Amino acid sequence: MNYRETILWLFEQLPMYQRIGAAAYKADLHNTVSLLRLLGNPESSFRSVHIAGTNGKGSVSHMIAAVLQEAGLKTGLYTSPHLKDFRERIRINGQLISEEAVVAFVEQYRKDFEQIGLSFFEMTVGMAFDYFRAEKVDVAVVETGMGGRLDSTNLITPELSVITNIGYDHMQFLGNTLALIAGEKAGIIKTSVPVVIGESHDETKNVFIGKAAEMTAPIMFADQHYDASRLDKPDPDNQYFDVWKESSLYLEDVALPLLGHYQEKNIVTAVCALDLLRDTFQLTNKHFYEGLSQVIRLTGLSGRWQVLGRNPLVVADTAHNTDGMKWVVRQLLQQRFNRLHIVLGVVQDKKVDDLLNLLPRNATYYFCRADIPRALDADALSELAFGIGLRGEVYGSVYAAFQSARNNAGFQDMIFIGGSTFVVAEVV
Repeated sequence: MNYRETILWLFEQLPMYQRIGAAAYKADLHNTVSLLRLLGNPESSFRSVHIAGTNGKGSVSHMIAAVLQEAGLKTGLYTSPHLKDFRERIRINGQLISEEAVVAFVEQYRKDFEQIGLSFFEMTVGMAFDYFRAEKVDVAVVETGMGGRLDSTNLITPELSVITNIGYDHMQFLGNTLALIAGEKAGIIKTSVPVVIGESHDETKNVFIGKAAEMTAPIMFADQHYDASRLDKPDPDNQYFDVWKESSLYLEDVALPLLGHYQEKNIVTAVCALDLLRDTFQLTNKHFYEGLSQVIRLTGLSGRWQVLGRNPLVVADTAHNTDGMKWVVRQLLQQRFNRLHIVLGVVQDKKVDDLLNLLPRNATYYFCRADIPRALDADALSELAFGIGLRGEVYGSVYAAFQSARNNAGFQDMIFIGGSTFVVAEVV
């Protein structure tokens, strides 16, 4: 198979959660164990940092990877889902895995994969670990796909585990209380491996403390030791933070090209994690400043309050659950514009009513459906939206919705694209 045929086989031959949802979910690690044994256990050949959480784990993963790169380490980065290109999931020093490496990996093991009955995500994790071993990375930053305890990435033994936060998402798999969801995320905590929890909450704190005690793992709640304050500086391409540690100024005037206000939480988690990795990887404050200020260039992160145009201002963001959307809406309402246009699409298995209730009523909506089976029909979305007072039109595609918004928007207006990673993927 050539590259295009290989990717089609990966996407269509075996189930992929991001596309079809619950039918692709496997609630055990037996297949991943078999896969890694087949590959000669590549996960044991490199050092790693493991990151889970409801929101922010992608941003935190990229921040950590950028600083490690800036320190001169050959840094693997495994994340999901991708926006444009499957190869975004597997990078080394910001460079995508080559098409040739993807084809060669599938070609070598395809019959074995079919025999084991692997899912898309299991194969991709195996590909990443195999590639990181072959390329002799110094360290890999590995983001979980969903949950933690039963996630295919959870067979690594990292230098540090990180859990960014806990919110309501994927409840049909992870549980319908924050404590149950925290229990699944806490499954990445390993024996004697330090763990950073980004945000402390009454409902989840004891879950993490209990699991860490069980695993004799040192635990630190980042927000109890570190804090960040966003500085008011007129720079359209960066926001700036002072980061505090134990109430003393720790990093002053840090530039960050990720423009979402929610990055205030993520930079606290990332700095705490990197601080714990200082001695292991000989990190300096210079590495922190330069890595964070160049995170997009170094890692290729996109889709987080990404500015796609000005006059009118066009912003896309992948926030897709209530906790993430609260931050996005808060920032939306702080913008200056004449009229607000929102291109909106969601997936079927989200709490759509809760998400819609967060959105501003005084906006024009362009309801659409991303080109994946799991996406909610645009007519159904518009009916739900109309029921709570959101007004707009239905469009046959994300592109058509976005084009209509661009045609309607004035020079001083704002267009926001979001509701789903897959909507953003069709625009950025």
